[in-house]
Amino acid sequence: MQGHVFNAHYLTWFDMAHTALLAEALGRPYTELVASGIDIVVSESGVRYVGPAHFDELLELRVDLDPPTTSSLTSRFTIRRDDEVITTGFLRHVCVDAETHEKRPWPDAVRAAFWPYVVGAPSGDRRLPDATTKP
Repeated sequence: MQGHVFNAHYLTWFDMAHTALLAEALGRPYTELVASGIDIVVSESGVRYVGPAHFDELLELRVDLDPPTTSSLTSRFTIRRDDEVITTGFLRHVCVDAETHEKRPWPDAVRAAFWPYVVGAPSGDRRLPDATTKP
């Protein structure tokens, strides 16, 4: 209605990109991660709107990870239109038990799967193959 993308859609795009990264990194869908006994919940989020996105524009969404802590993981997002950064943001997820939802440490295999996506780590400069979207 205002001629640009509704602000909350950016968090949806961040979540979609994060879920795609998890599936790629772990080599299995998110549902299988939950079936294994752990879940991931958002504990904090933030978005900085630098410029607007408009209907039918092709956007590139990049996601990078900070090094995981014992039980949390911060994903950093950059959305570009061509070479122009229009939005940046982050999601902080916490690892929890899938049944009790109590915080727990990352399993070693999950933590290891994150490292290729950590900024500054070997192979840390990755883009998801399907990280392009139209609003």
